[in-house]
Amino acid sequence: MPQSLPTEPTHFDAEIDTGLNVETDVTVDPQGLSAAAAGTEILLELVDDEGVTIGTAEKLWAHQQPGRLHRAFSVFLFDRQGRLLLQRRALGKYHSPGVWSNTCCGHPYPDEPPFVAAARRTAEELGVAPALLCEAGTVRYDLPDEASGLIEREWNHLFVGLVTAPVEPNPDEVDDFAFVTAQELRELRAERPFSVWFETVFEAALPGIREIAGRDW
Repeated sequence: MPQSLPTEPTHFDAEIDTGLNVETDVTVDPQGLSAAAAGTEILLELVDDEGVTIGTAEKLWAHQQPGRLHRAFSVFLFDRQGRLLLQRRALGKYHSPGVWSNTCCGHPYPDEPPFVAAARRTAEELGVAPALLCEAGTVRYDLPDEASGLIEREWNHLFVGLVTAPVEPNPDEVDDFAFVTAQELRELRAERPFSVWFETVFEAALPGIREIAGRDW
């Protein structure tokens, strides 16, 4: 398992409501978690300006200009040493391939609670369930990605927590991963490209991150 910063080069208006509301032990079976996505079309929940569900849309269509506001989640997991687990997105992804980002991010299925989706997707991508997962607020943003021409118009549910088991990433989803300190994160962000949403969700999640990982963050 990587314990330090990688050395290979890579390609790579927010309203914030923060606050830790839930602390829950999480048990997720990493096997067989994609049954809900067995079809060829992946649907997202569309939401209004208050975050209330108003319908569904196909995933890629929702990310094409001008974009449709939809529900999403972002996860920040830390190890026992207070280091943040980052992932580098797989090169085969149509959106933001090969860039570094937070532990996990994605979209709930229609009618799927964001907390459940966050735990499920973390297990699908990284082969490990969070040992603890806490709600850390929401953030809304409209962020165009110049590299892909897509746009992120999301009502994003933030989660912070702990990971204690070995990470076993799915190569179709994750190209690399690393546990980093706050200083190592600053260095990596100065040297490598990150996802277009990383800074926004990281800043929004900071109060919750500090509750989990300490004031160094």
